[in-house]
Amino acid sequence: MYNQQNNKPLNALRKASEAGNFLVTAEVAPPRGGNPSHMVQMAATLKGRVHAVNVTDGSRAVLRMSPLPASVILLQHGIEPICQMACRDRNRIGLQADLMGAYALGIRSVLALTGDPVKAGDNPDAKGVFDLEAIRLLQAIDKLNHGFDYNEKPLTDGSLDLFAGAAVDPQCPSWSGLQKRFERKVQAGAKFFQSQLITDFERLDKFMNRIAAGCDRPILAGIFLLKSAKNARFINRVVPGVNIPEHMIERLEVARDPLEEGMKIAAEQVKAARDICQGVHMMAVKREDLIAPILDMAGVKPLGELVSV
Repeated sequence: MYNQQNNKPLNALRKASEAGNFLVTAEVAPPRGGNPSHMVQMAATLKGRVHAVNVTDGSRAVLRMSPLPASVILLQHGIEPICQMACRDRNRIGLQADLMGAYALGIRSVLALTGDPVKAGDNPDAKGVFDLEAIRLLQAIDKLNHGFDYNEKPLTDGSLDLFAGAAVDPQCPSWSGLQKRFERKVQAGAKFFQSQLITDFERLDKFMNRIAAGCDRPILAGIFLLKSAKNARFINRVVPGVNIPEHMIERLEVARDPLEEGMKIAAEQVKAARDICQGVHMMAVKREDLIAPILDMAGVKPLGELVSV
């Protein structure tokens, strides 16, 4: 689970962020069962192309392996994870316990999330916990990093040193609500932000200039690979807050090869993001192997020795 060359946990994301580099992250889903081979295979295609790989935590409230062991499995294969932590399924005791365990196992980056509502997923009768939400989870991480638990009691066996990130939605219709929540996440200790799927880059530019300007935190634009017009309509229907424009759907619909056209759209979006913010967060559900070709199309070069393992 450690870098075999220097016996230290992988931390390319933090180093690149502090250096002001253009950041690239991607997302993989843990397995729906006990065999992680497909997850590892997909994540392996991202080596040398991304600074870290997000491991989702029950995205859309759909049951999958816990992100903590899944992140450790990636570490064992020399792949730096960002372990997502959602507040939906665990109370503050469980969340802090998992954060301590994650740090002890070599995980250094986490993404604090409130979590999707239970009724959106495949276990609608389950009970949501939501003892904390994303801002208070960030506050908890900051306290753990300073050697205290959420109740300000000292950690007798050592503090943590987690690089905590948060989600942001620049396309949120409530501008004042977006600004207030973003500022509170910065104050709570978020060191980087990954955005939801972006289709309106004018809106992203406005967010960067009016809200994120001067925050000194990298913002990574969410780039989603649309595989077909049907896929795009499905995303519009089931993912809250997403609005893929009709002209983009029509472009996929008339394309001779919709998947290739989707890759072209994603590459164009990466290029647009490079002129606006400090990074991209790539999402290609079940086709993570296409992320590297998309980055090539967008002119994003391999990271080289920065992520060597």
